[in-house]
Amino acid sequence: MWSRPDPNVLVASRTALVVFDMLECYRPEIESSGVLPQARKLVELCRDAGVLVCFARADHRTDGADFSRVVADTDRDFVPWTADNPQPSRPSENGPKDYRSLAELGQQPGDIDVPKHRWNAFHGTALDLTLRVQNIDSVLIIGGSTHVGVASTVYAGRDLDYQMIVVRDACTGRREQRDYFCDVIFPRMCRVRTVDDIPAMLRAGI
Repeated sequence: MWSRPDPNVLVASRTALVVFDMLECYRPEIESSGVLPQARKLVELCRDAGVLVCFARADHRTDGADFSRVVADTDRDFVPWTADNPQPSRPSENGPKDYRSLAELGQQPGDIDVPKHRWNAFHGTALDLTLRVQNIDSVLIIGGSTHVGVASTVYAGRDLDYQMIVVRDACTGRREQRDYFCDVIFPRMCRVRTVDDIPAMLRAGI
């Protein structure tokens, strides 16, 4: 019979870290959020502990053939789309080279690379299959934006029965939305922790 896991315990061999869209094209926003040192600290901690590290990153064809056709009201800065500010139908011309993970995070050949075409890191990718093959049941997630791609992935992961854990001080995005999701939305569907909480949780799982 299934037993509810201890909320303050993580077993390293059954845990993965998903680093979500911490990419060169978002470097200014990530640096301004101040979370890069914490994200780097967590990546290194997870590697040392034997936690599977996954980099979920936007990846689009330059011709826009796989680009979303969903119509929205505003851009990411909440500026309305207009004739003078049209919603794009393809990546920017320098997009592909900017889809690299931030160098400071040190993506390695042994990490799981998850190119994705939509916000949700599970949608149309090998992430779910990879985690199940490796018997992963708990997923730490960092990156951003918190209220966009992280939220989309947390909802999906929860519905796939993963134990999702949002590490709030390594998540990016506008502070108002970050705080609202971490304080009001995420606790209803998963756990919310800080980078400094994770070492004790991993030690408890040994």
